[in-house]
Amino acid sequence: MTERGMSEQVFLILTALADEPKHGYGIVQAVEKLSENRVRLRVGTLYGVLDRLVADGWAERDKEEIHQGRLRRYYRLTDLGGRVLAEQARRLAANAAAADSVLRARGWALGGGA
Repeated sequence: MTERGMSEQVFLILTALADEPKHGYGIVQAVEKLSENRVRLRVGTLYGVLDRLVADGWAERDKEEIHQGRLRRYYRLTDLGGRVLAEQARRLAANAAAADSVLRARGWALGGGA
């Protein structure tokens, strides 16, 4: 997984982990909130992405606990993952600014149009 090829799901999962470690359901909830319910992760998708993030060194397992008889595994963002997320956020912001500039020149504004 490269920074350039980062999907929206990966971006949002990394963002969800940026403030504190979270378990799977906490990540799902955070992604829904961050995306204003545009992105809804399935459990299989989430854990597949988390496995790749751990393999790439962008996230790591933080701790495990038993909650209501079930294992909860928490994940946290690594320093490398934080740097990758910051770079991706800068890239997306630059792309949005470029689009905004072109749209304004045509008399359109982001979030609305002629």
